[in-house]
Amino acid sequence: MTWIAAVARLRARRESGVLVTVATVRGHAPREAGAKLVVGHSETWGSIGGGNVEAVAIDRAREMLAAGEAVTAKAATAKVEPELMDFALNDKVTNQHGVQCCGGTVSILLEPLPVVRAVAVFGVGHVGLELARILARQDLDLHLIDSRADMLTDTRLDALSDAVAQLHVHHTPLLPEEILDDLPHGTHILIMTHDHAEDAALCDAALRTTHLGSVGLIGSAAKWARFRKRLATEGGHDDAAIDRIKTPIGLSDITGKEPATIAVSVAADLLRTFENEGE
Repeated sequence: MTWIAAVARLRARRESGVLVTVATVRGHAPREAGAKLVVGHSETWGSIGGGNVEAVAIDRAREMLAAGEAVTAKAATAKVEPELMDFALNDKVTNQHGVQCCGGTVSILLEPLPVVRAVAVFGVGHVGLELARILARQDLDLHLIDSRADMLTDTRLDALSDAVAQLHVHHTPLLPEEILDDLPHGTHILIMTHDHAEDAALCDAALRTTHLGSVGLIGSAAKWARFRKRLATEGGHDDAAIDRIKTPIGLSDITGKEPATIAVSVAADLLRTFENEGE
């Protein structure tokens, strides 16, 4: 498997990894500059030449993976920085995994490959599509969910054809809230469907789904007042649980009502949520 395919596999599995690259070579070395190795928690793909250099790089990569899991448990925005390691390949250097006496020197770059954030937009109407256009430019797993098949046609979503994000399109004609259980851990939820009853059901289900990130609801103060009462009396949720839902969404000082304007406001608010995580 090529290193590109290995990185894609880790992303599809939502598993972290480390990309190891031979950054520079002076003199003789097992591999040329640019050779790559991908290190996962239990597998590796590719090679930077074997021997002590590769073994030490794998050990350090696994330490970085463990450190990444530790900081993520404390703050979603915390991250492990890339590192450079230098190796002298001669018999006078004591190595952890044996001697390599090729005679040259190499530097190795270790780049963490974190699990990207996930966002789910429920409702791909006028605002939802404009929001998807913006979020698709971010490095995300972007889930687009709608109960209406005509909102999810290839022609309509063609505007997202050059997306940086990995797109996941879900047509949920019966119970859109059932997909919440299948979304990745920490997924940020934005509820903006065409149907207030659907929105209400999604709010209730989101509060019952423990592995989600933030939950945002589009709508007016009057809509939220009705929802809040219903979530308490019919849903049995306490105030602390209901307060998990942020509404209105978007930046309060952007008041325009055009779909593209609302989408910019909501996207900016979400990106600010990303930056504030862990503070």
